[in-house]
Amino acid sequence: MESKVELLAPAGNLEKLKIALNYGADAVYGSTSTFSLRIRSGKEFDMESYAQGIEYAHSLGKKVYATVNAFPFNSQIKLYENHIAKIAELHPDALIVSSPGVVKIAAKIAPNIPIHLSTQANVMNAMDAEVYYDLGVKRIIVAREISLKDCEAIKRHLPDLELEVFVHGSMCFAYSGRCLVSALQTGRVPNRGSCANDCRFPYEIYAHNPETGTTFRLDEEEEVGTYIMNAKDMNMASHIDEILSSGVIDSLKIEGRTKSPYYVGVVTKAYRHAIDDYYAGNFEASRYQEELHTTQNRGFTDAYLISRPFEKNDTQSHKFSIQYGTHQVAGLVAEDGKSWKCKDKTCIGDRVEIVLPIGAKLEAVENELGRVYMEDNKWWLEVKKLINSEGKELECVHSGYIKPITLPTELPSYTILRREIAEALEKKGLTSESTPMNLEPRCD
Repeated sequence: MESKVELLAPAGNLEKLKIALNYGADAVYGSTSTFSLRIRSGKEFDMESYAQGIEYAHSLGKKVYATVNAFPFNSQIKLYENHIAKIAELHPDALIVSSPGVVKIAAKIAPNIPIHLSTQANVMNAMDAEVYYDLGVKRIIVAREISLKDCEAIKRHLPDLELEVFVHGSMCFAYSGRCLVSALQTGRVPNRGSCANDCRFPYEIYAHNPETGTTFRLDEEEEVGTYIMNAKDMNMASHIDEILSSGVIDSLKIEGRTKSPYYVGVVTKAYRHAIDDYYAGNFEASRYQEELHTTQNRGFTDAYLISRPFEKNDTQSHKFSIQYGTHQVAGLVAEDGKSWKCKDKTCIGDRVEIVLPIGAKLEAVENELGRVYMEDNKWWLEVKKLINSEGKELECVHSGYIKPITLPTELPSYTILRREIAEALEKKGLTSESTPMNLEPRCD
């Protein structure tokens, strides 16, 4: 029987880890901030909560890959060794590392834990893949710039080497994160996990004459804009059938450890359906794209796996840093399923769509708190009363309100409540032309 490809989702903290697994991920990746390429997301995990996440995943028969993929300085090598030893005690299912030296350290300190090579190593050919394979690497997360044909060539040469490819999320202006613009402008080093995302900023361009000391500001071409380094987000959902038909990819990876719980849930669920539909002979790209477009994005591109970089002219977003998706998350149901927390202004009489985790079932309910019902093949929640955990009744709740709101019936853990963006903006007194500057960093 053909084994299914793995769906790998980001885990920026314990809640996001659980959401990813409940929404269809086979495995997640993440860790504490120490020697992780995502310091900001890593700070949401400490060793205790990370251990809890690993235990939770294993209880479901799923996996956790520990990110220790930063590049150590000479003075930090001993610290790096100590950190790998501590992470190994938690029994993750793999260590994700970035350099040959760290591969050797990991193999020595944690010989029983598989080693995955980060995309930061920029492997794009069978020759380089063989070097790492000979060092003991079990899986290579190939460079985002690789082609599917090159993946096929690597697999022919090294059939036992697992290959993992990114299929969705932020793209970097440089080769898989090898950029120093942030270090130059702010002192925040990308390959040390603290990129300031300078490529997402708008820039003004000047021409300077050193002989006269004269400087002229160059006006931008109308409709082109000044986000000159801002890459669109990768979205390969429409090509999942081609990727899986190749038979050479072992894992499909979603980027986004620092992104929202809504992003993690919706994107993971969309790719879960795409994968399962492919194996069932029922693949239909438009279904997955509809869901993926509900999330905030910088515009979408299918990047370079199917087409070579020189064949592409749609990979940059010049007009904006990020734009609204078609929907806004209104609330997130608690793990116990009895209450929800507000993420967007919600009032008595509002109706929000219910987005369920994979495999979850609902029954229609109506009582004094609200009504849960199906319409147009979607589940909805109509709010009749807003009662918080202390029994206080409210007319409205706003984003940032931390007290749980009682549900009219128990819903599956981490169910998402959402509304269309036009309604959400109207509640805020905004319009669709008001574009948010939510600078979410790219994560590996």
